[in-house]
Amino acid sequence: MPVVDARILILCKTYPSPSGKYAETTCVAGMDEKGDLVRLFPVPFRLIAEEQQFKKWQWIKAKVEKAKKDHRPESFTIKTDTIEGGALVETGRNWGERRRLLSPVKPFINFDDIEAARQRDRISLALLKPKRILGLDIEPVSNPQWTEDDLAKLLGGQTQGGLFDKDDKPSIRTLRKLPYDFYYRYECGEGAATNAFRHKLVDWEVGALYLTCDQLYGDDWERHFRDKLERDIPSKDLMLLMGNQHRFQDQWLIISLIYPPHQLQGELF
Repeated sequence: MPVVDARILILCKTYPSPSGKYAETTCVAGMDEKGDLVRLFPVPFRLIAEEQQFKKWQWIKAKVEKAKKDHRPESFTIKTDTIEGGALVETGRNWGERRRLLSPVKPFINFDDIEAARQRDRISLALLKPKRILGLDIEPVSNPQWTEDDLAKLLGGQTQGGLFDKDDKPSIRTLRKLPYDFYYRYECGEGAATNAFRHKLVDWEVGALYLTCDQLYGDDWERHFRDKLERDIPSKDLMLLMGNQHRFQDQWLIISLIYPPHQLQGELF
């Protein structure tokens, strides 16, 4: 496919991860002007020019082309040097404009239907409205520190040849490794058809929330972190933006949390 100009509303940025080619990358997802979900990867977000960085719920313009090595239908390569930041869609009155923009994306109400649609139509991004959140699992990672291979990637290979001492690795000071993995447990369906699911949260906002709680509350971070993710966010009209993995496409992640306030009965957009 040729390179085309696109206008995309950003709905997701995942927490950065080390990359041998780009030092660090994040997966970005959003929707185009037709209401189709799109994935933009890889994006070395924190390494691109400040004027080309963008926020969740911001429109951007950029040149994109269908990803050549990623055959998932929603996956596109973005020319990062062409990014132009546009308007930020504010929450406004009861999320009115955000709701209107999201309206073409019909949410699934059962994860099993998402997986069936993947097998049938190869979809790799979907919006899911779970029945309820059961809880949050917090699991320590096997290695809370970056490996030497990760360090080399994050420094763009500069660690080779002893250019940096172990105590002088500046890139790592600005990209902390999260020492925990976070998983939502949730239910879909009604009555006898109710099923429980568990998926990993990789939303950048979740990672940033952990870092903020750790900085502000120290050893008491978990109580505040859980309060936000187990009580506050699920009390809203929560939807999960789901994305699968390129290499293992039957494995899904929660890549973004979208949580407008509940609408009152009869309330118009």
